[in-house]
Amino acid sequence: MPVRFGRWLPRLPRTVRGRRRAVRAVMLGACLALAPVTWTHTAAAGKLRTAADVPAGDVALVFGAGLWNGRPTPYLAHRLDTAAELYRTGKVRVLLVTGDNSRTAYDEPSAMRTYLTARGVPDARIVSDYAGFDTWDSCVRARRIFGVDRAVLVSQDFHVKRAVALCGRAGVEAYGVGVPEPHDGTWYYGTTREMFAAAKAALDAGLRPDPRFLGPAERGVAEALASPAPQDRAAS
Repeated sequence: MPVRFGRWLPRLPRTVRGRRRAVRAVMLGACLALAPVTWTHTAAAGKLRTAADVPAGDVALVFGAGLWNGRPTPYLAHRLDTAAELYRTGKVRVLLVTGDNSRTAYDEPSAMRTYLTARGVPDARIVSDYAGFDTWDSCVRARRIFGVDRAVLVSQDFHVKRAVALCGRAGVEAYGVGVPEPHDGTWYYGTTREMFAAAKAALDAGLRPDPRFLGPAERGVAEALASPAPQDRAAS
């Protein structure tokens, strides 16, 4: 017996009024779908800079972006290169690296620290957040655990708008430095993913949930800022 695919397709309303209602419903659905992305772009408007022209501040917040065989992925390496440049040029004094360390065999913050120190950033100027499981958690923990109320956020250009929006909602006044990337398959995947991630971001901003792991306050950032400036190997 042949399969009639038409029976599974939605039927268009037969009346003009019904068709108008259907079109309005589709348009409303499209607007609702795009609203979270519009919010992230609006919230980040005027707060996006390059590494060269971002206002100087005390702290750069560097978001994790995955590991390959225990080492930073290319996208994460590019974020770290930009963060190291911000430190070397005096734009920031401390780097707060935030990422996933939910299991023993996967430790983003430690890999990020190793990468940065190999490129001349003094270990004493790096602070690790081991429970930055997503962007919202990283922003909330930066404020509530590490006491950061102003920061330069470092991420790829397609993600940094959402990071600025969420950190602002979490109480961190932020500028974003978007790391440029070639428009390859990974870039298009990341850009498409942001459409869906923006919906979760809007929920987080509205509901303001606690991070997956909060824990006690830490003085790592304050102590790094108060310590004497270490010898910068990259500048020597």
